[in-house]
Amino acid sequence: MRRPVLSHLFLASSLLALSQLMTPTEAAAEARLALVIGQSAYRTVPELPNAANDAKGMTELLGNAGFTVSTAANLGQSEMRTAISDFAGKVSASGADTVALVFYAGHGLQIDGENYLVPVDLDPKREADIPLQGVRLNDLLNTLGALPTRARIFMLDACRNNPFPALSGAGHGLAIVDTKAGAPGSFISYSTSPGAEAEDGTGIDSPYTTAALTIAKQPNLPIEEVFKRIRVAVAQSTDGRQIPWESSSLTTDFKFFGGDSSSQQPALPGASAMALASGTRSVADWRKDLQGKDAKVAYELVITDDTVEAYQAYIELYAQDTRTPRIRTVLERRRQMLAWERATAINTRASFEAYLNNWDNSDLAATARRLLLRVQNRNYAVPVAAAAAPAPVAVAMAPTCPCSAPSAPATPVNPTVAPVIKKRVDETPPKRKVVETPPKPRRPPPDEVVYERAPPPDRGPPPEAIGVGIGIGLGMGMGMGGRGGGMGHGDYGNRGRY
Repeated sequence: MRRPVLSHLFLASSLLALSQLMTPTEAAAEARLALVIGQSAYRTVPELPNAANDAKGMTELLGNAGFTVSTAANLGQSEMRTAISDFAGKVSASGADTVALVFYAGHGLQIDGENYLVPVDLDPKREADIPLQGVRLNDLLNTLGALPTRARIFMLDACRNNPFPALSGAGHGLAIVDTKAGAPGSFISYSTSPGAEAEDGTGIDSPYTTAALTIAKQPNLPIEEVFKRIRVAVAQSTDGRQIPWESSSLTTDFKFFGGDSSSQQPALPGASAMALASGTRSVADWRKDLQGKDAKVAYELVITDDTVEAYQAYIELYAQDTRTPRIRTVLERRRQMLAWERATAINTRASFEAYLNNWDNSDLAATARRLLLRVQNRNYAVPVAAAAAPAPVAVAMAPTCPCSAPSAPATPVNPTVAPVIKKRVDETPPKRKVVETPPKPRRPPPDEVVYERAPPPDRGPPPEAIGVGIGIGLGMGMGMGGRGGGMGHGDYGNRGRY
């Protein structure tokens, strides 16, 4: 009687285990947490109705993909910071085998090369108010980047036009964020190219979110392929006015929905393994790969790759195509934003001067001049405590004496020009070193002559009588004309005896 019951229990447990293995999200292999923020009800500028719709659609998509989703809408600055902090706490508690995803729909701004997410209570009177009232994108990236996770995914539909009149000097769109410069395991996607503005769309969702809601559902697509297809779809729906962009430092595979390999969607027309791994391909490589292809196929290939080399090759091969002017605009802006990224990353006088030499009329030129003035006014004075410790000096460049040590420059030095090293002169006289040498043997003075007397003759007075007579005569004669001279000269006369 127990056998049927046991068999039914065994069958039920087997089916349950099989169903868990076949779930498209593959949740058993990893934990998935998501934070979705939709900013629509801005208080000082017009609302963004599509942002709320975008957040609602992404919440549903991510929930079906196995994410535990925290949704927040219309957040002020303090509320946004709290939401990010709470989400980071959940990710930290979930463990290292966690995929953390943040989706943001709303306004975004670029100030002095920094990207900011815009709270609904932002009310700036000047550009300097943005760091005080906004939320830095780098704060979000660094907060999650400091946690041990399997992957971190950031989707930013935040490149809409700048609606704040007081920020007329701000650059268009968002600045480039290189995920390879931060913690590995990150993926960031913009709804449009760096330095460009995204459209809010004519439907209930933005063009970027509309494409994401459709393409991310396709099973068994790696995340890189998902966003390549999103880029092509958005470019098509906006007639090339909007081209999404992404940067990746992922170290593991990720798919929104798993599935059987037989259900995998076909690759884009003309795509090849070379095209999908073309980060190091040159313009010549792209010309060779695009040669002879239909212009539409070639266009989708270069949009999929989204690199300077691919765009340059397309312009050279399809100069008469109607899409070429749009590609040329994208290429020019991409080069400018790459130069801007280098200038702000190096952050020196030379880097900003190099940017202004090439892009003096760009929307970021005013910011570049302001940052150039800032680095010129840096104080390079060395603290006393730091100056006391001698800095290591290369042997070939070491000063020849302590007074010729180079001092710190008063202004930043152009790295292309050799610095002039001024010597500091110490006015205190150097101490003379006394060297003790052994005394030389004393020699008799040259005017001192030693006479050797001949023996006296056989006749005449004895020598003693002559010496006494001379001594007495000299002593008496000199003594009468001087003070006590008789004794002194008598002594001298006595020396003649020897």
